[in-house]
Amino acid sequence: MSKHETLAGLAAFRSVARLGSFTRAADAAGVSPSAVSQGVRALEARLGVRLLHRSSRRVTLTEAGHAFLQQIDAPLDRIDIAMQQARAGRGAPSGLLRINLSRLAADLLVVPQLPAFLARYPDIQVELFTDDTLSDLVVGGFDAGIRLGQSLARDVIARPIGGAQQRVVVGTPDYLRRHGVPAAPGDLAAHDCIRFRLPGSGRIEAWRFAEAGGPFELAVHGRLVFADDRLVREAARDGLGLSRQFVQSITEDLAAGRLVEVLADYRCAQPGFYLYFPARELMAPKLRVFVDFFCEAVPTPPPGSHPRGFSLNYD
Repeated sequence: MSKHETLAGLAAFRSVARLGSFTRAADAAGVSPSAVSQGVRALEARLGVRLLHRSSRRVTLTEAGHAFLQQIDAPLDRIDIAMQQARAGRGAPSGLLRINLSRLAADLLVVPQLPAFLARYPDIQVELFTDDTLSDLVVGGFDAGIRLGQSLARDVIARPIGGAQQRVVVGTPDYLRRHGVPAAPGDLAAHDCIRFRLPGSGRIEAWRFAEAGGPFELAVHGRLVFADDRLVREAARDGLGLSRQFVQSITEDLAAGRLVEVLADYRCAQPGFYLYFPARELMAPKLRVFVDFFCEAVPTPPPGSHPRGFSLNYD
């Protein structure tokens, strides 16, 4: 097995380990699944150990494979980045970017800006992996992630994107006519509150408010619970209860009067989204331009720019 074949086998093994599939690893490398499989088998034969458990449904690491991956991961990263930097010196950044982010971050921050990014960097491919749990970037083979500030791990580099976020309580005009308008958070006990179950911890998210004494959390109740914020939003639009939403995700609904805000005086801002990536000695050019582009392109809403109170005519 030549040095070139060894390096190719190492790269193939790492890709299969990260993606959990020979087919996905082959797609990422632009080669056939059989070529990836042969590379991994040749590496296992040279080492004299089995690195992967293979079945018809999944591929997983053996104990030896897990230990071996930890040893080769950082050196391969340095080789990859050095090669990307060398190629970038001859032209534009290129390669596949794998971004792990929440569905909300994808909808609000990334997807609207993708056409401009792809037009500026035609040699970069982007894979968006929407995942509302906090996945490990290195283990998952991701270049970067986007999450709310309070969710970040400590061993990453993070840059703010999009500014602080406002969460508001909203309902349809019809729901509020039928059930009344809460004047204070305590009044929510008499309402159907559409709740969100956090995918990572499995906890039902408490609603956070602010008053003169500072922020506080309130456990609300209702007949509907979802683990997908889009379903929470759709249920609120259908008049099935009150929900707590990011303002940016319902701007058009508020402007059109489909949803109206309640408890505006108790709004509570929270840390916004961060674009984060592993702390490494070198940053790949494709990742550098992605970070710079999106941190500059995503606007930060000015304070007080969102609708607050509302009035309803019951006559």
